[in-house]
Parts: sequence; C-alpha cells; structure tokens
Amino acid sequence: AFFSWLRTLGGDERRVDSRTIFVGHRSGPNNEAFIPPKFCDNRIVSSKYTVWNFLPKNLFEQFRRIANFYFLIIFLVQVMTGFVSVTNATDFVLFLGYEDWLRHKADSEVNKYPVTVLEDGRRIRKESEKIKVGDVVEVEEDETFPCDLILLQSSRDDGTCFVTTASLDGESNHKTHYTVPDAEKDLETLNATIECEQPQPDLYKVCGCFVTNLSDVLNTQKISGVAVYTGMETKMALNYQGKSQKRSAVEKSINAFLLVYLCILVSKALVCTTLKYVWQSKPGQDEPWYNEKTQREKDTNQYLKMFTDFLSFMVLFNFIIPVSMYVTVEMQKFLGSLFITWDKDFFDPEIKEGALVNTSDLNEELGQVEYVFTDKTGTLTQNNMEFIECCIDGIQYSYHDNSSEVDGFCVTDGPVSKLQQREREELFLRALCLCHTVQVKESTEQGQDQVDGLTDQVDGLEVLQPPQEQRGFIASSPDEVALVKGAMRYGFTFLGLESKTMKILNSNNDIEMYELLHVLNFDPVRRRMSVIVRSRSGETLLFCKGADSSIFPRVRQEEVERIRMHVERNATEGYRTLCVAYKYLSADEYAQADAGLREARLALQDRDEKLMAVYNQVETDMSLIGATAVEDRLQEQAAETMEALQGAGMKVWVLTGDKMETAKSTCYACRLFQRNTELLELTVRTLEDGGRRRKPTSLLCCRSWSSASQDYGFIIDGATLSMVLNSASDSNSSLYKNLFLQICQNCTAVLCCRMAPLQKAQIVKMVKNSKGSPITLSIGDGANDVSMILEAHVGIGIKGKEGRQAVRNSDYAIPKLKHLKKLLLAHGHLYYVRIAHLVQYFFYKNLCFILPQFLYQFFCGYSQQPLYDAAYLTMYNICFTSMPILAYSLLEQHICIGALLDNATLYRQIAKNAMLRWGPFIYWTLLGTFHGLVFFFGVRFLFSNPALQDNGQVFGNWSYGTIVFTVLVFTVTLKLALDTRHWTWINHFVIWGSLAFYVFFSFFWGGIIWPFLRQQRLYFVFANMLSSVSAWLVIILLILLSLLPEILFGVFRKPRGPHSRQVKLKQTHTHTHIFTLL
Repeated sequence: AFFSWLRTLGGDERRVDSRTIFVGHRSGPNNEAFIPPKFCDNRIVSSKYTVWNFLPKNLFEQFRRIANFYFLIIFLVQVMTGFVSVTNATDFVLFLGYEDWLRHKADSEVNKYPVTVLEDGRRIRKESEKIKVGDVVEVEEDETFPCDLILLQSSRDDGTCFVTTASLDGESNHKTHYTVPDAEKDLETLNATIECEQPQPDLYKVCGCFVTNLSDVLNTQKISGVAVYTGMETKMALNYQGKSQKRSAVEKSINAFLLVYLCILVSKALVCTTLKYVWQSKPGQDEPWYNEKTQREKDTNQYLKMFTDFLSFMVLFNFIIPVSMYVTVEMQKFLGSLFITWDKDFFDPEIKEGALVNTSDLNEELGQVEYVFTDKTGTLTQNNMEFIECCIDGIQYSYHDNSSEVDGFCVTDGPVSKLQQREREELFLRALCLCHTVQVKESTEQGQDQVDGLTDQVDGLEVLQPPQEQRGFIASSPDEVALVKGAMRYGFTFLGLESKTMKILNSNNDIEMYELLHVLNFDPVRRRMSVIVRSRSGETLLFCKGADSSIFPRVRQEEVERIRMHVERNATEGYRTLCVAYKYLSADEYAQADAGLREARLALQDRDEKLMAVYNQVETDMSLIGATAVEDRLQEQAAETMEALQGAGMKVWVLTGDKMETAKSTCYACRLFQRNTELLELTVRTLEDGGRRRKPTSLLCCRSWSSASQDYGFIIDGATLSMVLNSASDSNSSLYKNLFLQICQNCTAVLCCRMAPLQKAQIVKMVKNSKGSPITLSIGDGANDVSMILEAHVGIGIKGKEGRQAVRNSDYAIPKLKHLKKLLLAHGHLYYVRIAHLVQYFFYKNLCFILPQFLYQFFCGYSQQPLYDAAYLTMYNICFTSMPILAYSLLEQHICIGALLDNATLYRQIAKNAMLRWGPFIYWTLLGTFHGLVFFFGVRFLFSNPALQDNGQVFGNWSYGTIVFTVLVFTVTLKLALDTRHWTWINHFVIWGSLAFYVFFSFFWGGIIWPFLRQQRLYFVFANMLSSVSAWLVIILLILLSLLPEILFGVFRKPRGPHSRQVKLKQTHTHTHIFTLL
C-alpha cells in the first residue's frame, strides 16, 4: 500500500510533466540498471553578479543612464581634441556592487547551514547546499526545513508534526502535517519510489505530508523526510522575484531634462560652427595678417576642419551638462539616508534597533508613493488574539479580572440567576472547549519560560497556566487558542486530546471526557467547522462554530434575532465574531453521517465535493447557543497610520495569504473599510453562491458605479484572481484585466486574500505597469512578502518575528508599521522637495555659467576662445557652488516635520512628480537664460568705458571673464540663500564660506607665479579688477538686478498654504543641531 501510495502522490505516473525520485538513492526492487536522474542542487542564489559577469553586467547597468554614456563620449572627444576637463575625468566613476556582496554573504549563511542526512545507514552532518533530491533528511524541533520534503516519519505516536509557515504565506499559526501512511519504521532499509509533479510555485497545491522550504518544526522532537524539490526549484525559490535595478522617477526626469540640454548643447555647437565659416567666408577674415595659416592647415580637408571645430565647440560648451550633479546627487542620497538611520523616532526599545537603509537611491521616491501594498499578519496585526466577550441566548457577558460575579462572568444586559440560563452557559463553554483542533503543548523542562510562575510563551502568545501544570496551546488558528483561553477564564479548561478522548476540567473541578468521533474541518467556502463527540452518558453531539452568515441559515430562525444584534455591534467595533451552535444526533443520524463521511474520505474522485455534501447534510437544524468576540490586536497605531496614508492620497491594498474573514476584520479594525463602505466581493464562495461556475470576469461587468460619493471596497481571493489574470486562452483576457484594474482603482481599499507570494508580485506589477505608471510601495515582514517587495518601486521590510528575509531584500527596513507614517509623510516629502530643487538648481546654474561663454563667441570671431580661466572652469562645480546646494539638499525644511505629520494632505502637493514637471523646468531654464544675459551684457555695457582703472589702463579679456564669473558665483549662491527656509549654522557656513573661498582662491591663484603653468592668464587680474570702483559698482548692481525679481516676488506675495501657519514655529527651529533636524 505504501509503494502504491507514493507512486500516485503526484498524480498519474504516465504524465510527462512528472519526476521520479528514488528514496535514499536506492533503485526499485527490480534488477534494471539504475541511472540516477539529474536534479538541481540545493544552493540558494539571490545575488545578481558573479566574479565573471560583474564587469560586463555592471557596465551595462551604468551605461543605461544617458548621462554616463554621454560622459564617456565627451571624455573621448576631449582626449581627441587635446582638451581634457579635470571635472569630467574625475567624475566618471564605476560604482561597485557592495549591496550584491551583502546578498552573497546572506546566501552563504543559508547554504552553509548544517543539516542531518541519512546515508548508508549512518547519520551524517553536511551543509545544506549539498542536499540532493532523494536524500532522507532529519529535522529537529524549531529547525527550518532546508528544502521541500515529503514526511516519512515523526517522533509523535500519531504520525503528525506541527509546522509554522510564517516565512512562506505569512501565517504564524500551526499547521498539522501527516507522515506517509503505512511507511516502514526503519528508514535505513526503506526502498521506495516517488512519482510527483514537476516544481511549480503554487503553495496551496500540496498533499498533507508535503512540507515546504523555510517552514519550521514545532512541538515535534524530530521528523524525517525525503527531499523532492531542492535549491531554486523549491516552492519558496519559485515564488522569489529576482532583484532588479530600481530607478526613481527623479532619475527619469533627470534623463529627460538631460536630453533637452544635450539638444541645446548640439544646437549651440552647430550655430557657432556655421557662423564661424560664414564669417570667415568674408575677404580677410579667414586669414588675418596677424595669424597666417601654415601650409598644413591650408592642405587640411574643409569638411574635416568643420567637424573638428564642431567637436571643439562641443567641448567648450559641454559644461552646460551638469556632470557634477550626479556626484552631488549620489552624495545627497547616501548622506540623506543616514538621517533615516539616525532618527530616534524609529528606534524600537523591544528589539533595540532602528531603521535600516539598504538602498539609498530611492529616498525621494518615498515622497511620491501612490499605492501601498501591505501584508496583514505581522504587519497590520500582531497576530495576538484575545477573548473579549461573548453572548449567550441574547445576553452579553464580559470578562473582568476583578469582577465579583460567579466564575468571572460579568453580565451587562440580562440576568443569569435562572437555572436554565446556567445550563446554557455551561453548554456554551463546553462547545468552546470541544469545537476546535487545539493541541496542548506540554513543557519539556520544569520551570522553563516562566514569568513569575504564571505565564508561558508560545509564538508570542501569553498562555495562562493551569494550576500545577505548565501547559501551552498550539492550533492552526490563533483565534481557536483565544476561545479555549476564554473558556478557561470562565472555569472550563481543555486538558488535551489523548487516544481520541478529549478531556475537560469544568467549573466544579470535575473532569469530563468526550470521545472525538469526527472533525469537520474549516474551509473558506463553508466558513465553519464542526466536531462530533460522544459523552460518557452515550449522547452524541455535534458542536459547530463559524461566521454568522454561515451559521444563521442552519439554525432555527427564532433564535437568530437575539444574537444578530450583538454580532453586528461587535463587528462594527472591529472584533472577530464567531457563532456557536449545537445539535443532538440520534443513533440513526450518526450512523448515516459516519457512513457518509467514511465513504467520502475514501473516494478517489471528487473527494472534496462529496465531503462537502455530507458536511452540509449533517450541519442542519442546529440550535444557536451564542456568539464570541475576539480581538486580533493590531500593530501599535496601525489604524492611525492607515488613515494618514489614505489622507495623503495613497490607496492601500492588503495582500495576505490569510482567510478572507480574518483579513476583512483586520481591514475594518484598521479603518480601511468604514461602516458606510460598500464591499464588492469576488471570491470562490460568491461564485458558488451564484449557483453556476461561470468565469469571475463576467461578474466584473455587472457593477455600475451608482454614486460618486459612495466609498467602495473590493475583496478577491487568490483562486479567483488566477482565473482573472491567467485567462490566456480567452480572447478578451486583456479586457478582463483592464476591467478588473479599473474596478480596483475606483475603490478606496482593496483586499486580496489567500494569495501566494508570486500572486502578490503579479498584483503589484499589474498596478505598476498600469496607465500613468503610479509609484508603488510594498511592505511586509516575512519571506512570503519578498516577491512583492522586490517588484514594487519601493520595498519596506518590517523587523518582525518572521525572520529577516523581508528586511534583507527590502530597500528600507523599519521596526514597526507606525514608523511608515513618518518615513513617507516627513522624510519622503522633504527628500523629494530637496532633490527636486537640487536638480533644477544644477541645470539653472550651469546654464548661467555657459550662456555667457556662448555669447562671447559672437565677439571673438568664433575662435573657441574661453571666457573663463581653466581653473574657474574646473572649480565652479567642484568648490564654488557645490557645498551650498549639498547642504540645502540635506537640511532644508520648507515645512516643519510636525506640520507634515499633522496634515497628511500636504503630501498631495508634491504628488505625481509635481516639482520636476516641464512647467517648473521651463521656469528654471528661462531664469537661467535671463541671468546669463544680464551677466554678459551688463559687463559689456561696463566695458563700453575704455578707462576703468585709476591709472587709465583698460581691462583685457580675462578681466572681462573674471567680472562675469564673479557676478555669476555671487548671484547663483545668493539665489539659493533666498530659497532657503530653514537656516542652520551649517547653511551659513557653507554659503558665506563658499563666497569667501572664491575670493580667497582668486587672490591666491592670481597672486603667485606657478612654475607648472606654461601661461598664467589670471596673474593679478582679480586684484586689479577689485581696484576699480567701476568694477565694484557693476558687480553689485548686476547681482541686485538679477535677484530683484526674486526679492520683489518674495516681498509682495501673500503667504499661502501651510507655510504661513508655520512661520513662527519654524523660526524656533533655526540654528538647531544637525542631528535634531530629522
């Protein structure tokens, strides 16, 4: 039986898409030649580069940026023309893959993890990466499965083991898995063959004895299993979304602006080249008497000379492209990310850690988020259930620790003195103690995990210890544990299950014993579960608990109304509600049910449908006892955080592998769904309720948006989503997807439940690639969230209890969900404003810098004569103007952080890349053009007076360029000072220090004869310039004239928006220390 069971484990062995596995690498009983099949090894690879492909792949990534490719070309042109800019030569940097080295390190830790493997009858310790398909692996309690296994043996007598799959699907609840039936006890001599399907990513298409990689063994000392899928073929690896290079919207805007300035650069070079040859075509202009051509120059091809001149003009004007901007941006991103890690508000005293930045390239993207995709378990909730109250026959009972009522009952709306009511209370509590799949976890060591002798910890859940025994509860659902604990508070304690016998300690300290006959398991379609038990007196009872919509139609209707009010009130308060019913089964009824259940469970075809029919037949004509209210504790400030994100204009989608009812309750508790929200549900249950198995996409067309003011919420499960997204055979597939996306975008919140990790990534990708390319953010805490974290524009990992896979693969990591509010509304907002101003300012100041150089060619015969000295060309972007804008981009707060957090709508003002659109870009370009014209022609007007020095001497061309350059440096620096709203001592130091350094450098550079220079153009030029009163006057006048429109605009404009309300508040922040800014 065992061999035949294994052979059919993965389906029909004749299928082509199946694999044959020899357990322990031992061939079958026949004498055929054994050729071991080849499968992949167990190495996990999440890194992007290797030693061999790093250089070509990294160069490809770098040259995908237009700027880097341009810098390479212009550098080669400079080498050809003999004029090499120090700035360009030093700014071309190849950034190494430090982050990829960290991923290599993390992979090595996983691959080198020691495991126990049975080989030739011996237990051998080997590294995880050396496991092969067919190896028999031993895993002990609290260890993680190194690969996908089929369970062969368990240390428990009943052949079960308890597994938590938090790293896979986000559920930290315990799941029961069974070993292969009738398996041989001696695995050292086991000779068996497994026929199973090829690897596929669906986490939920598994059999009961199949456990997946990254699951953890609990409450089982040791299990043994055979490896069926290893390495990159495990279900976890197949659900892993490869890490791609993420680029921010700001970088895309920079590339677009760069193309515009490239066109301006080429246009300037073409204009000057054309006008040069037009001017030289006039008699006497091509070869003046003072500059006769050599014979070689006369013999040079005319077109070659034109091309060389064009390249020379390109090199002369290439400073219009802000090469140093990319270096400044990288510095701003790296240093700016430190402020996130230094932020004391992000420090969590529980784990004693703060925020972590893995990718500093996306700081500004935090201020542009439009869609937030969040996991539920461990992200929105703590997965910590607590029994709040119950309702029995319409009477509400609340539990108070200090209440004086009998057995801890506190009656809030009805009497309890009647004997009949007392019997109903005990029946209700017995139902809570019996209708579940909870297991009792006995402590292995005396005094272990004691807290004052009162509590034990099982998965972070506080468990009250019964007298004289240390006992914890584990179950497949945390609310089942909460209900058992709730019954314990009222005097009914579940003692455990032994040999199909359930034991209860009642309020009189008497032990009641019930024989467990059948468990009718919970499923998302029925939304209820039942148990059939037999008491010592021989009575057979069915206890059933489930959702109100599932229980109410199956009980007497006169019992419903007195319970419904309490259920609806508890639901609106965000509690998880369950209704409890019971039914006495006669001998004939039980015999019929028992026969039906046994027959259905042995069916080889349509087993689920037959079981469902028997369940529905048994669970009818029940009596409703009452209802329970359980609180699924949210993360601290989870509701406030979600409200703030929605107030900022973000749409929140919850993507979870949990059940729909659980997730829906969480959405209500987080205020994603409000009381007036109309819920649109598209799940397997709604399809079957319609009585026909039609495609779910056909239901999408049935909704008309009746009111623009009505808020809608949308709920869909993983199975239905697969039918919507994977209907490739349907000619209207794209139409269905677009319709589905349109409906989701019209909803205030979307809930996707029972999702596989890869489905989460598909949802994120669908929204990310939709019309408008909205910026997406994914946040989660488990390995099951890694795919969507990698897929989104910005990935946030939470340092939770489910491992650090999400943190390692995220762009940013925070300790708690509540920190997301400040990360986006404060840090994200400010970083975007800062870097947007930095980008626009760099293009502006470089246009001011080069426009006079371009205009100067009209007055020097297009001879490529530079207006500025080479030292000024090099130092302008490196020293004279770089530090002020860097300090601005790190410290500026146009609105204080408190106002940003209090008024989430301010986030909308910068949405959709508002500060880097074409409108602001054109404004900055026109401003740079205006200033460039003022600089050049203002100084030219000064030079119309031939005698500018006291001794009657005239200024030369280098004096002309120096005056223009002086006006330029002071104007662009003071322009930034006018834009600064938050002054610190650092801003004062770098702004006034840069201007002082320019003056000092000009005196120093021109006051010494440098031996390494063949020609010293600025020798005492700056000192002579400042000796002229006329030069002083024109410098001051031109600076004032350039900044006058900005000053008048700032003086006469009326204060608007939040800034006007924060003037006094921001003044109090002036001159604060750098570490208190953020």
